[in-house]
Amino acid sequence: MTFSDQEIYEAVEHHLPTVNEYVNSHGGSIELLGTNSGIVYILLTGACHGCSMSLMTTKMVVQKRLRELIHPELQVVNVDGSQENALPESYYKSDKIKEESLPTEKKGLLNRVKELF
Repeated sequence: MTFSDQEIYEAVEHHLPTVNEYVNSHGGSIELLGTNSGIVYILLTGACHGCSMSLMTTKMVVQKRLRELIHPELQVVNVDGSQENALPESYYKSDKIKEESLPTEKKGLLNRVKELF
């Protein structure tokens, strides 16, 4: 594959909301963990985590759709705790911190009163 791990990661990140619609309809979600050598590592969460159909969902829904949208040789692995589906030691993951995941400062009543004076 001629794309870098970063390019694949960014493409998957861009298309993930579209692919996630099916998984969301079943009470689950997809978390992008990283990429390494053309392999995309995801984690199925919610109702899909540990489901007996998670392998089918990964291959027949997620991988199939990402192959259509990004590259026909793309592979997707659901990191499910098994040895054959483990996250490799080195992989690409974005360093960007999403704003909504940043902790917000909580102000108690005393701090709000102090701001008034």
